[in-house]
Amino acid sequence: MGTERPPTGHDVELAALAAAGDRRAFGELVRRHGSAVRGLLRRLGADPATADDIAQDAFLVGYEQIADYRGEGAFAGWIKKTAARLYLRKVKRESRFVLTEAPEDEAPVGSDGAAASADRLDLDEALKSLSKAERLCVSLCYGADWSHTEAAEALNIPLGTVKSHVKRGLDKLRVRMAAPSENGSNDSARRESHG
Repeated sequence: MGTERPPTGHDVELAALAAAGDRRAFGELVRRHGSAVRGLLRRLGADPATADDIAQDAFLVGYEQIADYRGEGAFAGWIKKTAARLYLRKVKRESRFVLTEAPEDEAPVGSDGAAASADRLDLDEALKSLSKAERLCVSLCYGADWSHTEAAEALNIPLGTVKSHVKRGLDKLRVRMAAPSENGSNDSARRESHG
């Protein structure tokens, strides 16, 4: 017969098929969620090649542990947590981040003329404006859906430090992401007065 079509269905169904040994079902999960996992890893601070490598490792671990996935949460969240753990292990081995030091002296978030004049600022670019510690904590808590406590335990830093990094990071992101729309608000005010 011809080539079989990849399995379809909900992620929970595909995971159950994969747990029963259906590699095509797991391949479909990789196809569906690979890009999101690599995106999270880049947001955590991985360069594209490292993100690809760790994503591949995360899916290998996921395949080996697929029977542990019970469908209690989204498969994407489950595999992202695995990828984030693998990335943190790599970071700790390389001692690339010091997460408890005071924030680096930085230029004010809104001072970048190019960013302020841009019509659209994407999240990846905005995340690059954060310190490494802020980006890591924000991405773990919001990208990988970890609690502050989980992030603190994984990073081996005080809970208050994680909360501070997240708060500072989110504050900076709000300012950074709002900057282009502030220019647009003048345009919308003009439109409202004319129409």
